[in-house]
Amino acid sequence: MKKAFFLGVAASFFFAFTFILNRKMNLSGGHWTWSASLRFLFMLPMLLALALPRGGIGPVFREIARCPGQWILWSVVGFGIFYAPLCFASAYGESWLVAATWQITIVAGALTSPLFVTHVSVNGKSVAVRNRISKRAIGMSCIILAGVCLLQLRLTNAFLVVIPIVAAAFAYPLGNRKMMELCKDRLSTFQRVFGMTLCSTPFWILLGIYGFAVAGPPPAAQVVQSLLVALTAGVVATLLFFRATSLVRDNVHQLAAIEATQAGEVLFAVLGEIYVLHDRLPSALDWVGLFLVVAGMVLSSLASTK
Repeated sequence: MKKAFFLGVAASFFFAFTFILNRKMNLSGGHWTWSASLRFLFMLPMLLALALPRGGIGPVFREIARCPGQWILWSVVGFGIFYAPLCFASAYGESWLVAATWQITIVAGALTSPLFVTHVSVNGKSVAVRNRISKRAIGMSCIILAGVCLLQLRLTNAFLVVIPIVAAAFAYPLGNRKMMELCKDRLSTFQRVFGMTLCSTPFWILLGIYGFAVAGPPPAAQVVQSLLVALTAGVVATLLFFRATSLVRDNVHQLAAIEATQAGEVLFAVLGEIYVLHDRLPSALDWVGLFLVVAGMVLSSLASTK
């Protein structure tokens, strides 16, 4: 559990680059559709290079051939419906605001638990038991929700930030868990992420076509920054986080704790806002909201590991 927790925190640091660089691209006039699609289109060759020496891509294609419909569905959910709304929201809020609101995913992770089963041994036989929603986890999640609500009070267009992020917050853990359930131990983390990126590629191509139609080609600076997001958040952070969740995938409460480590993105995003973007700093009320979000994350992790 300690190793998984450390990997989760490390992933939150690299995930913070998503919020900081996406905000930077929006402030520079880049369109959110290019920020989203370019990241995953750049990720594909990177992940291919990582997957080749780690068991090859043959097993990935065999797994996809077994149930291509589910691979495409949960890849688009876990990557497409997660990241496209997140990029859209970044056009209407500061990086730390989007990062803090994104912590709704902790609540989403707890609420989606009943969709999955855990196999336990009963009299020497493996029995599938449907997971339950942890009342303790929900209680801690309410603290996070209170913090998120405080952060939205000053926004006149809060729904443009909240609604897309709520969709993303449910899509990410749902897609990740469904793919772990589908692949089991037959694929490594590298192979699973590569397969999901490959299966979501048609979605990113269509989004890129839409972006070209409404905003034209992406500026050169946005291409470079999207490449950096693909490397830091897309490859490094995703692999760290997926590895962390794989280590505890058989314990739904520890899995919720690892997902809660992503609240560290809030602190890293605030630092990025100060030292990289020089954008508006959080107000006193915002700091209270940020404190509640991070406190909820810590309490949720402690409660889940007991």
